[in-house]
Amino acid sequence: MPIGASKVMILNWKARHTILSILFATWIVSYLDRMALSVAMPYIANDFELTSLQTGLLLSAFFASYSLAHIPGGMLADRFGVRKVTTVAMLWWSVFTAVTGAANNLVQMATARFVFGLGEGVFPPCAYKTISNWFPKRERTTANAIMLASNPFGAALSPLVVVAIMSVLGWRGVFYILCLPGLVIAFLFWKFVRNYPSQSTTISPAEVAEIEADDSKWSDTSAKEPSFADCFRQPNIMRYFAILFAFDIAYWGFATWLPTYLVKVRGFSMVQMGLAASLPFFAGALGSVVGGLLSDRIFSESRRIPLVAAQLVSAVLLLLMMKTESTTALIIVQTLAGFSLCFFISAFWGLPMNSVPKELMGVSGGFINMAGQVAAFVAPIAIGFLVDVGNGSFDYAFSLFIGAIALSFAFVVTLPTRTQRHAQPMQGLAD
Repeated sequence: MPIGASKVMILNWKARHTILSILFATWIVSYLDRMALSVAMPYIANDFELTSLQTGLLLSAFFASYSLAHIPGGMLADRFGVRKVTTVAMLWWSVFTAVTGAANNLVQMATARFVFGLGEGVFPPCAYKTISNWFPKRERTTANAIMLASNPFGAALSPLVVVAIMSVLGWRGVFYILCLPGLVIAFLFWKFVRNYPSQSTTISPAEVAEIEADDSKWSDTSAKEPSFADCFRQPNIMRYFAILFAFDIAYWGFATWLPTYLVKVRGFSMVQMGLAASLPFFAGALGSVVGGLLSDRIFSESRRIPLVAAQLVSAVLLLLMMKTESTTALIIVQTLAGFSLCFFISAFWGLPMNSVPKELMGVSGGFINMAGQVAAFVAPIAIGFLVDVGNGSFDYAFSLFIGAIALSFAFVVTLPTRTQRHAQPMQGLAD
């Protein structure tokens, strides 16, 4: 994006900026709903008398179905359009947010979270496809970075909102209340979002032409409908999968277990935990935007440079978090870790967003994002096991985080020194 583009987005509001705002709000709601369990988990585990391994299994139940739904979600978005698929998905997960609060034992809650994850898992590929459809190529990474800033922002709000509700209504009341925002956002998405800019009645012809201009030189109206197999014809797709899988072992382990770590290991009260657990994700929201902007404006010719830097910084900060004994130092270090972890994820998405054709971004984005969610399923269980093995110590868990980042680093340095500047036409799709 040119230097003045951010000013244009502020001073010259366009239809695509409304779409981005709705996507931002949808992501916040999805993160409030999914992270509520992690924040309430110390108290749910106490009520249900769960071991650390059982706690990890319950935290992972959501990610099992969430990851499985990504590829079907991308295919549904490519086939039926993002408007219908996303609206149904939001209604689905909102209902099962409320159902979670009615669970009376481990099996019931795990089942509710598994079904809840099916709805949320459809949304990410729809969101990536919406960005590809509604933004010109030169703006996609920055738009995606702004959208992804909602993820840590939603995660940051979650401890504050959940603790506020929980202190009055208990942990069950949290899930009953949090089902409501999703119903509102589902209505707004259906009302304002269309599959393509040309289908919208609120966009100018000039903006439609601006969005479509970058892709006109290689788009093929005779192309067949994309398939899952076409995803694997894209260069580096498996490397992208491996990079995100390894890194997200650390990210999701950090995100899901932080509240429990602060309460059970560091001795934080409910209110102290709510405040402290929110700071890394507020910093992460900033990290997401900065990562995307730097990837677009400075490192567009070598996008692996900010990735490597963020990986090294994240590993050092997690090591310091494990070793520090000062509460103040812990809060500072974990806040900086939140910034660097989210910086990496945002900068990482600049790779596929600028190398995968938009016709394939639904299924390809779903496949790549599934890597992170498979990691999110594995990480809580692994950490629960390691905490049990360590008799309540998180030292083994932090060692896992650092090792996973090292593995992701190894995959990043195998990428080409110059990333593709433009997505190439789909091969094998034309009649």
